[in-house]
Amino acid sequence: MNPIPLENGRYYHIYNRGNNGIDLFFETENYNHFLRLYTKYIAPIAETYAWCLMRNHFHILVYIKEFDEIDVSTLEYSSTDKPKFISASKQFSNLFNAYTLAMNKRYKRTGSLFEKNFRRKLVISEAYFQKLIFYIHNNPVHHKFTDSITEYPWTSYGSVISKKTTKLQRDKVLETFHDLENFKYYHSLDQDLGEIEDLIIE
Repeated sequence: MNPIPLENGRYYHIYNRGNNGIDLFFETENYNHFLRLYTKYIAPIAETYAWCLMRNHFHILVYIKEFDEIDVSTLEYSSTDKPKFISASKQFSNLFNAYTLAMNKRYKRTGSLFEKNFRRKLVISEAYFQKLIFYIHNNPVHHKFTDSITEYPWTSYGSVISKKTTKLQRDKVLETFHDLENFKYYHSLDQDLGEIEDLIIE
């Protein structure tokens, strides 16, 4: 069954994992390369609010830009022909295909790397939005990769608390939590995710 295409002007929790649970990332450079490709294919068509890269899966919270918000001059395609229609779903497919090609070449492997259809959940409320940011940042703790959100390097948490230049929507994220101190405090607590349990992707 083909998933419903991503709609412009909507917020989504996007997730994908390794085909049959295989690892997506084997070393530090893999994480960095995925993020470079993400900037290339996704940054022009979406605003990013939170992300987390785990060994065999990832989570991203994005806003898909309206067509008039997209700077087409920065858009990268997987082919030389400019598409007649800018599809956010296709751009994510381009990202996954480009990363798979790079990994197959680097590790002399063949075949698919990601599950065929990436999953997506529409973000429908501010409360869900806030708890989802925590859920994404807390994923490494949830999966017992680390004891603390602050210790895991491959999430957007560090970008939010940093003052370094970032493409992440840092100011908008902090507004959601009112300010930086509240953002840190919220993330230091054990949040009850029960009310959004049916909206969480695992």
